Amino acid sequence: MPALVPTLSRGRHRNPRKGACFMELASYLAGERWSDHPACTHPLLAALARLVNDFTTDGARNQLAPLIPSVIGLTSDDLRVDARLALRAATTALPVVAADLQLAMAVSVLAAEQILAELDGRTDGELSEESERALAQAPLAAEGAHKLRRGIRVSVRGFRRFAAPNTVQLAARGIANACVDDADALLRGLLADAINDCRALIGAPAPQHRTPVLTDA
Repeated sequence: MPALVPTLSRGRHRNPRKGACFMELASYLAGERWSDHPACTHPLLAALARLVNDFTTDGARNQLAPLIPSVIGLTSDDLRVDARLALRAATTALPVVAADLQLAMAVSVLAAEQILAELDGRTDGELSEESERALAQAPLAAEGAHKLRRGIRVSVRGFRRFAAPNTVQLAARGIANACVDDADALLRGLLADAINDCRALIGAPAPQHRTPVLTDA
């Protein structure tokens, strides 16, 4: 692998000479065909990485580079991965996003918890500590979410195809537009935490790939 590769930039790129996004560089490091949808990474994690890449400002985007090797090899068909990623995105976003998005994030927290409860054999309605903390920071949204979710169940197919991807997209967009001191750091932290969640569930070893050195080549 060459020591220098193109700097990270928004969107898709036909080849490295046109630039690169987070997942395109991951495909390159993994030895796959150049693509922002490589087989080496779980589809929802890859979607989150693309969103974080695109919503991070130009001045801070290259700080994502050390995370690129970490997504390689994180693949699984286990629905827990989708649920954990959606839950991580929703709990991170809920306390900081605009009020009009908080209800959607609170509903997403409860939906992800329902899926995880079913998969793990837990009592429905039993929430993790991270979910309790996030909901406590937006009590009106939490109250509304509990009312909306009462008696409604999310199907496994609907969660994987629609609910989880929509949660990740809304969360990343909401964080990027939130009135916080450093949205870039929050997005970067979300991606790092999501990678760690995936690694814990999948049991993949720590990456051994060399972190790319980015330049405007």
